Amino acid sequence: MSSARRLAIALPVLASLIGAACGDPPDKEMQQAQGAIDAARAAGADQYAHEEFAAAELALKKAQEAVAQRDYRLALNHALDSRERAQNAAKETGDNKAVARGDADRALSDVMAALNDAHTKLKAAETTRVPSRTLAEPRQTIADGDTAVQKARALFKDGDYLAVIDMARPVAARLRETQHTLDKVVPPAPRRRR
Repeated sequence: MSSARRLAIALPVLASLIGAACGDPPDKEMQQAQGAIDAARAAGADQYAHEEFAAAELALKKAQEAVAQRDYRLALNHALDSRERAQNAAKETGDNKAVARGDADRALSDVMAALNDAHTKLKAAETTRVPSRTLAEPRQTIADGDTAVQKARALFKDGDYLAVIDMARPVAARLRETQHTLDKVVPPAPRRRR
């Protein structure tokens, strides 16, 4: 048998095999993509690698739509893309979570320092007999700061670093404003003569 004739016989057989392979929905690949998305979500990719995670979910949705339209090749392409993006999102999550942990730690340290400074300035105002009515708002801000720091510590312990950052930064800013307010109402210490 000549090679041209073998090729002529092999091509239709190969085409029919490829056609048969593309004749069924890519269920296995779509399940793998869904599993990768679930694993990425469990790792926190929806927070720490949002864009890549959203792209993985969108690709899986497109795969499902392609199956509904019986375009199984397109469905397979989208399913494979979805799985790859979900795996990338899971990898990004680890890196981004480490960065967020460092940022959260700094934000928590910053708010705790601002809270300590505000407590110190409030005590100074109380010892110089600043009217109680004047100190009511700073006291409330400092009390709110104490509560926020406790919540931020709990969030940090739970690993919700983005929430720590979102909570700590505005509280630190309010505490600094309170410090400036207290600086204005506390009379300067008298100078000692030599």
